[in-house]
Amino acid sequence: MTVTAPPVGQPDQAEPQTAPAPRGARLLRLVPAAAAALSGVLLYVSFPPRTLWWLALPAFAVFGWVLRGRSWKAAFGLGYLFGLGFLLPLLVWTGVEVGPGPWLALVAIEAVFVALVGVGAAAVSKLPAWPLWAAALWIAGEAARARVPFRGFPWGKIAFGQADGVFLPLAALGGTPVLGFAVVLCGFGLYEVVRLVLERRRTGELRRSAAAVALLSVAVPVVAAVAARTLVSDKAEDGTATVAVIQGNVPRLGLEFNAQRRAVLDYHARETERLAAEVKAGKVARPDFVLWPENSSDIDPFAYADAAVVIDNAAKAIGAPISVGGVVERDGKLYNEQILWDPVKGPTQTYDKRQVQPFGEYLPLRSLIGAINGNWTSMVRQDFSRGSKPGVFDMDGAKVGLATCYEAAFDWAVRDTVTHGAQVISVPSNNATFDRSEMTYQQLAMSRVRAVEHSRTVTVPVTSGVSAIIMPDGRITQKTGMFVADSLVQKVPLRSSETPATKLGILPEIALVLVAAGGLGWAIGAGVRARRSATN
Repeated sequence: MTVTAPPVGQPDQAEPQTAPAPRGARLLRLVPAAAAALSGVLLYVSFPPRTLWWLALPAFAVFGWVLRGRSWKAAFGLGYLFGLGFLLPLLVWTGVEVGPGPWLALVAIEAVFVALVGVGAAAVSKLPAWPLWAAALWIAGEAARARVPFRGFPWGKIAFGQADGVFLPLAALGGTPVLGFAVVLCGFGLYEVVRLVLERRRTGELRRSAAAVALLSVAVPVVAAVAARTLVSDKAEDGTATVAVIQGNVPRLGLEFNAQRRAVLDYHARETERLAAEVKAGKVARPDFVLWPENSSDIDPFAYADAAVVIDNAAKAIGAPISVGGVVERDGKLYNEQILWDPVKGPTQTYDKRQVQPFGEYLPLRSLIGAINGNWTSMVRQDFSRGSKPGVFDMDGAKVGLATCYEAAFDWAVRDTVTHGAQVISVPSNNATFDRSEMTYQQLAMSRVRAVEHSRTVTVPVTSGVSAIIMPDGRITQKTGMFVADSLVQKVPLRSSETPATKLGILPEIALVLVAAGGLGWAIGAGVRARRSATN
């Protein structure tokens, strides 16, 4: 038999070529990627300074949709896009003064954690009650981000976007892990409800057990939040105290604000003396104690007598102890320190910041970073050392717990001030290096969550704004503008009882990590069994 070859340039009919996919089909493949990125942006929009906390629910609903049934590679990519959509705009303030390099590097690293959560969520997406496992995996990812690298970066915890939301009372029940878990569970449950409704319309069948779980995923967090309202109280348990929060302002914005360190100190002393004049005139109640912000005296008052005189005169003028934020050198080490300055005795107590900020207060991998970019080593010439003990000042009979600026993002750094007796919490901060960015509002929201979490008044004295006084139910009763000199004076409740969140500490987070591990183990085991069944 003779076989005739096809003419040159014509395809062999036995091996037909696949036609290119239509353009519309190719674009359709991009929908999940676009949806992942846009839902991440939607999550960002739910965060302060906006009060659109509820947008977190559709954000996670869409995220659940794009992840369902995906391979691990696809889930990693989609999770990474979700992380970029969320974190790129949320953390843009980190590059305000130093350029986009550090901002992009930070986001690129932090988004990896979100991508890994995406892989886990996709793996459990076919399990019964998958919203439960997937929400626990998200909290496990947050737990990891809060610890590594460089002792963690918890900024962007879902709980911190819920200061205005209905779920906020859950912070008193189990802290930021339980609050964040409830929001994510509700979002994933919302998608599952929609998915099952559409499935019923398509097939005419409804899986009752799956529908019940989906509805519970939405209903239980809301009901629990309503029930947890009983844990939130503004009642004074140990009397009241009149507190003054001083915002002195800075002479200039940006990283060079501390080039005029004496001016910053003088501004805070001047605002305190102005308040003292109003007190003397009977216009304002005399405060029992006064709170200055972080870096209000970058001149070491223990080393420079002129700085000590300025602080001492301010304390004598107001007639009350002042918590002063100073930069102190001791035994060759540098500390970000709060100093309790009594108008009669002078400095009596100190608290050294324990969670110092990488690349801001110390430089990890200094030799390597210096070789890459010498500007970093010049900006952080000497690393700050870490304190080792919780800070609780006895200020005219009131126990004031201290969590300095960056520490407010870390659960343990706030909680242990309360377990060591704090009746009021202060979060002295310096946001002048971040200009008018959203950073100060994000940090203020953290303090509102902490107020509810531990049922304590939280004061936020900031060099340049926004300073605030927050009630134990998370309400802001007074606040300042940005880059203005101002003071806030208010009688606040002193409280000593502990919420379940305070008592339980890290246990809710551990429990949710174990739930996440259980769901992931179940999914992996089911996959292994399915592959074995297919080969047999």
